[in-house]
Amino acid sequence: MLPRTLLCLLLGSLAGTAGASPDLARGKALHDENCIKCHAGMVGGDGTAIYTRPDRRIDSLEGLRKQVNRCKDSLGMPWPADQIDDVVHYLNHDFYHFGDQP
Repeated sequence: MLPRTLLCLLLGSLAGTAGASPDLARGKALHDENCIKCHAGMVGGDGTAIYTRPDRRIDSLEGLRKQVNRCKDSLGMPWPADQIDDVVHYLNHDFYHFGDQP
């Protein structure tokens, strides 16, 4: 059995990471590594144009999250929930501006 002090330290460090805010820089990095090449092929040139085109399909934060999950699944990316949150946060912050954060 772990000494009480060590147990408290371990539990405290785990609690500090639970429910952490999305990481904008990590979201951008994940996006740039995994998403932009495909999007560039879809719209030609600047792949971010897919987010700002007049006929974009995403009209809510929930819709954005669903689309990120669809793309993740179709690429076979093993992103855990926190990385999905990071990418959604980045896209919402830089392009969509729905207000509510993941």
